[in-house]
Amino acid sequence: MSNETPWVDGLTYAEVLSEVVKKHGEREAIVFPQLDIRWTYDKFNERVRLMARALLDLGVKKGTHVGIWATNWPEWVLSQMSTGLIGAVLVNVNPAYRKQELAYIIGQAELSVLIITDVHKTSDYQAITAEVVPELNSTPFGTPIENPDYPNLKHVVSIKDQSNVQGIGTWTQFILGAPNHTDEEVDALSAQVSPQDPVNMQYTSGTTGAPKGAMLSHRNLLMNGFYGGVCQKITEIDRVCVPVPFYHCFGCVMGTLMSMIYGATMVSPAEAFDPVANMKAISDEGCTVVYGVPTMFSAQVNDPSFSDFNFSTMRTGIMAGSPCPIELMKQVIAKMNLNEIVIAYGQTEASPIITMSHTTDSVDVRVNTVGGAIPGIDVRIVDPETGEDCPIGEQGELWSRGHGVMLGYYNMPEATANSVTPDGWLKTGDLATETPEHNFKITGRIKDLIIRGGENIYPREIEEFLLTHPDILEVQVVGLPDVKFIEQVSAWLKVRPDCSLTEDEVKAFCKEKIAHYKIPHYVAIVDEFPLTVTGKIQKFVLRDMGIEKFNLQEAAGTQTA
Repeated sequence: MSNETPWVDGLTYAEVLSEVVKKHGEREAIVFPQLDIRWTYDKFNERVRLMARALLDLGVKKGTHVGIWATNWPEWVLSQMSTGLIGAVLVNVNPAYRKQELAYIIGQAELSVLIITDVHKTSDYQAITAEVVPELNSTPFGTPIENPDYPNLKHVVSIKDQSNVQGIGTWTQFILGAPNHTDEEVDALSAQVSPQDPVNMQYTSGTTGAPKGAMLSHRNLLMNGFYGGVCQKITEIDRVCVPVPFYHCFGCVMGTLMSMIYGATMVSPAEAFDPVANMKAISDEGCTVVYGVPTMFSAQVNDPSFSDFNFSTMRTGIMAGSPCPIELMKQVIAKMNLNEIVIAYGQTEASPIITMSHTTDSVDVRVNTVGGAIPGIDVRIVDPETGEDCPIGEQGELWSRGHGVMLGYYNMPEATANSVTPDGWLKTGDLATETPEHNFKITGRIKDLIIRGGENIYPREIEEFLLTHPDILEVQVVGLPDVKFIEQVSAWLKVRPDCSLTEDEVKAFCKEKIAHYKIPHYVAIVDEFPLTVTGKIQKFVLRDMGIEKFNLQEAAGTQTA
């Protein structure tokens, strides 16, 4: 299992897990310090197979779509691997989603089974699910649900041992189905799975604004996890701190899968990011690797208790999700002992990593570029107007091709064709340049995507939602600069004649209906939008207006006049 040879190529989740258990069975696989859980690879494998048998009892088979709507919890990782073992497809559902978004995913992804947590922050997952699927209130767990809007959905399972809804089974109730099936049945199904089969579906906003389910194969994800480890020089002695959410490809590919591929230990500090819990896990567990978006690293180095923790074991990690400010990188290297921290760039449709720097790269390369293409991935910088390759140093759209490119968007062939060319090039929508050393710099976005603290937000989705308000006539959503989150959502509204609307009323309309990070942080009521001579709205002008109106010059890096 050398770092140079992709030994995972041509294998499935089941085959990789089997090899890792043979080699590293007695090593710690997963640690959840706050839950006092420590599983060796042997114990982890036993629990994965037990869950796989329980899934069979719910009728799950090859190709079945199993949704997971939960925070970072041990059962999330068990769900990821057990579905892969029997050829099912795990569908990641963002824990921040609310009723409207959950309903969309259940329907669009054609979920047959939904696995949920109970309560986190202000979300009661069981209550929300019962609102979307009211039949759960009268259907005993184990009896298939019958709902005309979601004909595929048959069972809902809680990862916890308490259920307040009749049709939502507790984890214990669910696992009680395992003895009805055998390991031989699991092995027989595993043998039918191909590395090219879909194993995971991750939702990402696209050009229409509606979330799209990127279908990712065993090979897509295992190869990405392998090369993510190569760039960080990961071995079985590493202990990888993963505070990023499992639902996101950062967590479930660079976190769980990469750790497994190398027989390393994955440490999950808390069910959602908390800077003190994260630093305590690093210190207590002797972590050597840590992941995060820039806002996470900033929260740690600026926490008042920072000096209470020991970072001497730290070596490397990945900072990704949004651009890294150079001063923050310098602080992280100096204060957290992360001399070999790397930067990665990618997107869900690419499984996710496209380019990545190496531990041996200079700080300049790691701060000012997103590294070079990982092995097996080709990258082009293309002129969006002509389709021709751009010269070195000239800005164009970044395209990628290779083992990471998704199988396509689920049930959206037109959207797939718009994103992936017939010869396999993924159009990222991001503007970039290539350096003479073949590293890449991301310079902007063709898409109107907003990246808030590492969360991708597509303005069209929020615009369409806000237009459901009876008093709103027109709306434009634009990202505005923010010191902490890099970007914040702003909504610019034209209201109907004889109607009035306040900022608080707009936010209250959004609350509990869309994810908290999508709710506009800034709201402006306007009479007109800035237009081009052809009548197109100039969102860059709205951004400039927002910087002035909300006094964001410092965040934008400009001088106050």
